[in-house]
Amino acid sequence: MIKKFILIATFSLLASCVNRGCEVQQEKIANNDVWIGEKFSGFSDYKVTSAKNYMISTAESKASEAGAEMLAKGGSAVDAAIAAQMVLNVVEPQSSGIGGGLFLLYYDAKKKNSVYFNGRERAPMAANEKIFLDKDGKARDFYDVVGGGLSVGTPGALKALYAAHKKYGKLPWKDLFTPAIKLANDGFPLDEKIYVVLKQLPYLKDYEGMKIYFTENGSPKKVGTIIKNIELAKTFETIADQGIKPFYEGKIAHDMVDAVKNSKKNPGYLSMSDLRNYNIKSGDLLCGTYRGKYKICSMPLPSSGGVTILQTLKILENFDLSQIKPSSKEAIHLISEATRLAYADRNEYVADMPNVPIKQMLNEKYLKQRAALINLDRTMTDVKPGSFKKLTRPLNPAVAEKPSTTQVSIIDREGNAVSMTSSIEYLFGSVLMVDGFMLNNQMTDFSLAPTINGKKVANRVQPLKQARSSMSPTFIFDDKDNLIMVIGSPGGPKIIQYVVKTIIASLDWGFDVQAAISLPNHVVLNNQIELENRTSLTKLKSDLEKMGHKVVTADITSGLNGVTISKSGLQGGSDPRRHGKAIGQ
Repeated sequence: MIKKFILIATFSLLASCVNRGCEVQQEKIANNDVWIGEKFSGFSDYKVTSAKNYMISTAESKASEAGAEMLAKGGSAVDAAIAAQMVLNVVEPQSSGIGGGLFLLYYDAKKKNSVYFNGRERAPMAANEKIFLDKDGKARDFYDVVGGGLSVGTPGALKALYAAHKKYGKLPWKDLFTPAIKLANDGFPLDEKIYVVLKQLPYLKDYEGMKIYFTENGSPKKVGTIIKNIELAKTFETIADQGIKPFYEGKIAHDMVDAVKNSKKNPGYLSMSDLRNYNIKSGDLLCGTYRGKYKICSMPLPSSGGVTILQTLKILENFDLSQIKPSSKEAIHLISEATRLAYADRNEYVADMPNVPIKQMLNEKYLKQRAALINLDRTMTDVKPGSFKKLTRPLNPAVAEKPSTTQVSIIDREGNAVSMTSSIEYLFGSVLMVDGFMLNNQMTDFSLAPTINGKKVANRVQPLKQARSSMSPTFIFDDKDNLIMVIGSPGGPKIIQYVVKTIIASLDWGFDVQAAISLPNHVVLNNQIELENRTSLTKLKSDLEKMGHKVVTADITSGLNGVTISKSGLQGGSDPRRHGKAIGQ
């Protein structure tokens, strides 16, 4: 039924954004599902933001303001990230929140040390690889399982934020919730992003917690209507006063378990034990060099982002991109071919499993061999993954990884930094609202089929396992190990390519962070290049097709937020395709 609603939603709803001028459109993602995003008609009103002391860039202006407030008070980058995330939970409930998960990178300027906090959701202990199969043993459709309790993994966002604050926070935990509590109580104007989701996905109105967004007759409330979330304000007050124990062991935990296990649609497996025993992971970032002048650091497993970004860049290192015109057919061809090679390895080997051949995948000799497969005049006809010795090759089919996510990038007064990507997976997650927040549907980031042709799938459901992710919060350092960029984006499997685009535009072509973010998008998935609609790239369609590429034009809605640091100060940029804002002082 859900799929039917989405497929018949073929209209395009246009809405003018306050003081910006934008169009709200549909975006076809990798597996041809419809995802609702924003497409701005012009980028001219997005200028780079400069500052001396601190900078924050997020997907929503109110979140940036909350984070900037903490930074102005002398708070750390972690303090600002927590305040921003709580506000995002209020005003961007379809994308992220405490009912979901995140990857957070932290850079300690004094120690020149970086660490990650992995708060991605885990499969419940009672889950097994057959939970998404029908009575005939076949994988159910994504839209049949996304709603309800079956798709809910144990949320880890709040525990990761609490752990990061305990180690790197400066302001009292309680103070970080004040902006979000006020906003949830006072209300915020319903914006175009949420309205279009409500309009195009009418099944949302059938879920109890979604009533705050609909009128009594079942229609979405109008753009500009003040939305109050009193239940979320109460939840935040409890967590602010008592810490995270009520969420993982107390009343809120019981409410989550009750909602999942007693869901009218697809009852699930989340238990009190899962919540109580959830432990975050923390450790070193996955790093590699680029052109002998830069160090690129991102998330290790279960993110596929770090290894795929590094593979793509190391392949491109064999070509002098500085001599190739940005956004030219030559640049698009070369970047697309390198991406195809990296994604072939990603799709074959990467999952939350032992023995993933990361070192072999990043071996310089191997990547030179991969680069040699690229023909500068013609596309590769058959891109296969590399073959590594002493490894039983797992099977990793494509999964329905959705782009409803958010990015926060911060540098504080002391030069400490945070790059954080957080998500509840699909639009409004599982559509189960508990105490004012949405529960995730990250379980559907696993392969719904545990075996294919009798072979085990690497990214299958297993107890306590984390699904493979494309979330790619990233730090970039110069050759003296000085932090020079904080970057990341939402966008499902396209995240990696958005980040790579921005890195190349900055490091190879010398763009400032805003110009790099605003640069027209092109992505390649399923051996098909997508060129961003209403940009100069669409003129290259015929030229690329003559090189053998399959090419389409599409609304490619990235959500990049970035900050750069240099001797002259800080610069912040936010994606003009969304409602983001960079604020600094």
